[in-house]
Amino acid sequence: MKIKICGLNPIKDVQICINHKVNYLGFVFYEKSPRNVNLPDIKALSKYDKKNSAFVAVTVNPSDQFIKENLLGNFEYIQLHGSETKQRIDEIKNMGFKVIKTVKVKEEKDIQKHEKYIDSNIILFDTPGMEKSLEFPEKLISKIPKGEKYALAGSISEKNVENLNKLGVNFFDLSSSLESQLGCKDHLKIENFIKKINDLKN
Repeated sequence: MKIKICGLNPIKDVQICINHKVNYLGFVFYEKSPRNVNLPDIKALSKYDKKNSAFVAVTVNPSDQFIKENLLGNFEYIQLHGSETKQRIDEIKNMGFKVIKTVKVKEEKDIQKHEKYIDSNIILFDTPGMEKSLEFPEKLISKIPKGEKYALAGSISEKNVENLNKLGVNFFDLSSSLESQLGCKDHLKIENFIKKINDLKN
């Protein structure tokens, strides 16, 4: 099973995620978000020994200039939440990044959209609300492709992860469910979720 935690603070939250072997650490670059990263804080990322964790820049239609000035050298992955085309994904990969492409799912036919982004390294199936913490419809979970290339987001928590795993999901993307207040990760909730995942593995 793989875990990605999104909306992290580069100074406060990174070490605990590395210590608990979180696979992907996501940092939001979206000004309308309460989890938006202060650009000067990116410098803190260079001091961490990432071990087996990877840093992900979560973006919406990032420009080449933004990527080169802020992301290059700091992140292995760029997560794309915008209207990026297959050509744009290829351009970003050629800049030296792996790509996570988000596919917004409201109804079953939306799942098929992932096929045009199949060259992405990871495809993330998410709900339509940008950071609205909507729950992914359970009736559609069994319809999404399975495997380590495909991740699921949408109100995943310690309470429902076991059921999601039984439905075939083994790559979980979390954000708001690990917060005690909007935009602030609760380290105890992170630890409890990791413990739950480790229990499921055993």
